[in-house]
Amino acid sequence: MSYALILLAHGSSDPKWRAPFEQFRDALVPRLGTPIRLAYMELCEPSLEATVAELSEGGIHQIEVLPLFFAAGRHLRKDVPAQIDALKAEHDQLSLTLLPPVGEHPAFVEALASAVADQVGESLDADQ
Repeated sequence: MSYALILLAHGSSDPKWRAPFEQFRDALVPRLGTPIRLAYMELCEPSLEATVAELSEGGIHQIEVLPLFFAAGRHLRKDVPAQIDALKAEHDQLSLTLLPPVGEHPAFVEALASAVADQVGESLDADQ
């Protein structure tokens, strides 16, 4: 397999914060059947740099990075593209692509709206 997907999250020093991202990755693996790794921008490991190095050393030649962000703020407009550029220079044999943040996908917006409506609906039902 020469392709892998990196799910990029912001990061937190609280290990409990990482649990939903790990559950998401674990649910995604059987659906895609490809290597999927989590990486974090800051405050915890593994970093994007360490994850790319691990995958490259494992024979991966094509990596897509999917930011698990609602929108493209400063991190996704400046910081992450600069990281990607540095990684491309360091690993010139890799095809490394930064995808749009998951929050910009119409299906994500619909799924989130549905989840909120379900949760609020349950609260409203409990009040009645």
